[in-house]
Amino acid sequence: MRYISTRGGAEPVSFLDAVLAGLAPDGGLYVPEQWPALRPYLRDNRGAMGLAGAAAEALYLFAGEDLSFAGAAALADKAFGAGSRFAHPAATPLRQIGDARWLMELFHGPSLAFKDVAMQLIAALYDVALAQRDARLTVVCATSGDTGGAAVEALKGSDRVDLFVMLPAGRVSEVQRRFMTASGAANVQAILIDGDFDDCQALLKALFADRDFSAQARLSGVNSISWARIVAQTSYFIAASQALGGDGPVHFVVPTGNFGDAFAGHVARAMGAPVGRILIATNANDILPRTFATGRYERAKTSHATMSPAMDIQVASNFERLVYEALGRDADSTRTRYESFAQAGGFDLPADAMASIRAGFSAVAVSEDETRAALRAMRDATGELVCPHTAVGLAASLKAVDGWRPEGPVVTLATAHAAKFPETVEAATGSAPPLPEKCADLMQRPERADALPNDVDAVKRYVRERARAWSSP
Repeated sequence: MRYISTRGGAEPVSFLDAVLAGLAPDGGLYVPEQWPALRPYLRDNRGAMGLAGAAAEALYLFAGEDLSFAGAAALADKAFGAGSRFAHPAATPLRQIGDARWLMELFHGPSLAFKDVAMQLIAALYDVALAQRDARLTVVCATSGDTGGAAVEALKGSDRVDLFVMLPAGRVSEVQRRFMTASGAANVQAILIDGDFDDCQALLKALFADRDFSAQARLSGVNSISWARIVAQTSYFIAASQALGGDGPVHFVVPTGNFGDAFAGHVARAMGAPVGRILIATNANDILPRTFATGRYERAKTSHATMSPAMDIQVASNFERLVYEALGRDADSTRTRYESFAQAGGFDLPADAMASIRAGFSAVAVSEDETRAALRAMRDATGELVCPHTAVGLAASLKAVDGWRPEGPVVTLATAHAAKFPETVEAATGSAPPLPEKCADLMQRPERADALPNDVDAVKRYVRERARAWSSP
């Protein structure tokens, strides 16, 4: 299995090389040369595998010659099995909340967010790849709240990895921030950027775009653009759809900003899992619903600060992978459009490409009032508190939108624990969600972080001075 860039200017690489690189050197995103198919025995034994089994299968199929099935299964078991850091034995359990309505709880990992699923598997992959190469790595991460905390929990204390996490100052919750600033790990550097998440993401891409800097620092990324993240997230779509599918497809509601989780559902569907329609749920930062309505992908002039801050994003980076697929895997067309996006802030998609996208996806934006109402409705109906991002998904699932008329099970992704947003949840419901016992001392841990301007040269100097890989042979 080889990996190519959506922009066509990079040589094909192996799975582990794509994982270690993160972004392709031409600025594109790695995708496999072809989609593998789930093996028949898995399709014929639905519900028997669980997350670890689904992850082993996905990892094996996408890794090609880089991993045997036994090796893939060992990594999946380390990440999600009985000895893992997930508080629930199923890691990502399904909970029924109504007739044919389910929540998939993705918040039982160490940082209480769905991104733990990918990060725990990535950490295991790094152990294998870096040991094989006897190498160190500099991992840089831009976060709107949850990616950074999950990366810290997965990589803190690593002797082979230095982690640099860029977060927008003042635009994440205190609990989210402390997962990044209070790890106590010498190999973790939290950087407070004077800007919003899109600024952090632009800085990240600029670091990778400087090929000399990227090579000297031995950069890698764990943002949603990482192919390993997509593979890991594909696993829970496979597991849930296999468990609930029966004779028909399972539909998913995905609260999303960067489109990585939604694209993972598309990948599972391409592999033959019984995934039906995918509803993209956003807050006021609605670049994707606007694209679906108009056929034009265009960044708004500003991003809106909302009660669901991990989705306060106006550049859905993983959408590039879907654009590439919808354009018939035409790398030149994809590159031209994203060059236009960088220069002018938008591009148009042809009618046939939009028809291809709309065939499997719908998209809807949810207001702040609708989010508050969904938080209260969930509390009143079940006694449970959910996070505001999950509430966006629950509200979206009930809205009328073109193409969204699901028949059969509907699974909404519960992307984070309510305790990561205590003030927001309490303001909407009157109830404050407590932190789980395993991280009850989080608010008392000492913090360590550095503030930097929204300036790529300042970030480069900071990384250069602290990255152990810089001087490695």
